[in-house]
Amino acid sequence: MARRSSGGTPATRALSGAGLSYTLHPYDHDPAAASYGTEAAAALGVPEAQVFKTLLADVDGELVVAVVPVSGRLDLKALAAAVGGKKAVMADPARAERATGYVVGGISPLGQRRRLATVVEESATALTTVYVSGGRRGLDIGVSPADLVRLLDARTAPVARR
Repeated sequence: MARRSSGGTPATRALSGAGLSYTLHPYDHDPAAASYGTEAAAALGVPEAQVFKTLLADVDGELVVAVVPVSGRLDLKALAAAVGGKKAVMADPARAERATGYVVGGISPLGQRRRLATVVEESATALTTVYVSGGRRGLDIGVSPADLVRLLDARTAPVARR
């Protein structure tokens, strides 16, 4: 049986390992919550435009990670264009869980099982801090958008719509 290393989630270990500063924001997750992202924003007391959800899409057969504000929706056509693809559809949740090592509702863009092409909504760059999943339901991480983009080797593009 594989042993888990102590010291947080893969997301927090990735940030710590890179020497980046971040803040942890645990909250009591309600399994009946209609939206994990809006639940996080309310629990943290921050605007929904500052809390980002991690979504996986299939772009021309390859998984791509999109990090967009919970206040908006992912524009699949814009995501495909951002990575030089033709067509994007939302990834099957089971495939997303296998690829990332996280469960839906707790998928972090950080510390995923394997590195995937990642696009962060460009509106993040106007903020000092964004909040992303910490790798489990009920845990968000506050991090500088510049650090997030750099650590993920992500590109930024307008991939969200309201």
